[in-house]
Amino acid sequence: MKYKYKTNEVANISFYDKKLLFLILVLSVIGLIMVASASISFGSRLHNDPFYFTKRNFFYFLISFLIFFQILKYPTSSWENYSRINLFGTLFLLCTIFLYGDTINGATRWISIGSLHFQPSEWSKLVLFFYISHYIVRKKEELKNTFWGLFKPIIITLIFIILLLMQPDLGNALILFFTTLILLFLAGIKLWQFFSIFLFGLLTITILIVYKPYRIRRILAFWNPWNDPFDSGYQITQSLMAFGRGKFFGTGLGNSIQKLEYLPESHTDFIFSVLGEELGYLGSILILSMIFLMSIRTLYIGKRSLKNHNKVPGYFSYAIGIWLSLQTIMNVGGVIGILPVKGLTLPLISYGGSSLITILVSLAFVLRLDFELRLKKYQAINL
Repeated sequence: MKYKYKTNEVANISFYDKKLLFLILVLSVIGLIMVASASISFGSRLHNDPFYFTKRNFFYFLISFLIFFQILKYPTSSWENYSRINLFGTLFLLCTIFLYGDTINGATRWISIGSLHFQPSEWSKLVLFFYISHYIVRKKEELKNTFWGLFKPIIITLIFIILLLMQPDLGNALILFFTTLILLFLAGIKLWQFFSIFLFGLLTITILIVYKPYRIRRILAFWNPWNDPFDSGYQITQSLMAFGRGKFFGTGLGNSIQKLEYLPESHTDFIFSVLGEELGYLGSILILSMIFLMSIRTLYIGKRSLKNHNKVPGYFSYAIGIWLSLQTIMNVGGVIGILPVKGLTLPLISYGGSSLITILVSLAFVLRLDFELRLKKYQAINL
């Protein structure tokens, strides 16, 4: 059956989510500006070029958006054909990193390709979440009714988490664990299974914290950083000073003092501190609101996809929204001193090529899914 619409109704039809695309573009531009501001001192000292990190970040954005617009051309169903290949390929990279990886600040997380550095742990989030989404749809009854059905995705997730902890990368390991757990809960696993896995994860995290002395120091610093402001609590105290200087309206773009090498990692993990100092409470709340709106739009598209019986992309969109929300909460919670510091980037804002490419690839998938849902809705239009 075909439906007829008036000319002005047809003209007003949009085949993509303008709000989500707007948020992605605006946050990307803000990220470029903030990295340029926060990295000047480090670029000057390390590379005799105040715009060294700005240039690299701009290059990463160009690469990311080229990939972004290429992904928009391919149907979401085509991803399902490469679910297992991507999973085993990423596991191979995570194992290879211990043989050929670069160690920076005590962590072996990067594989170098010329002057560029690739971080497999970032890509592992996207690959694992898509595999879990695919598994949920293929084995939904088995997942809900048998031990083995639940055990398989959990054991695969644990393998990824163990490989990340060996780097070590506790932050991304927590993202993998909690996002997978929430995704399985949304798929319909029983409450006792959910709480059993949660308690097991909590126990494991506690053991990992006790096992490594530097993690205990981080926890103690998080509880009261002012007890040791020049050692274990240094980053958090300097970060809090940045927010204190920013007050409500900020000191103005480019006027941060803490970024002048008082605050370590000011252009990566702690860029939100510089943002708070320069743009103030008002600017911080505005940017956080935009990130969470982006996550909510992603969750909304996932909900629409499930209602339209497009199950795998729907669950994957849920995973992306959950992942971006958790990562933002962990990053911001760390820099304002209400959570331990995890070494996670602020989505689309922090410097980091691997993180940026992975997040934009994920969001391109969501936009493509939204396009397919709208196309399905309006395909009966008789022009």
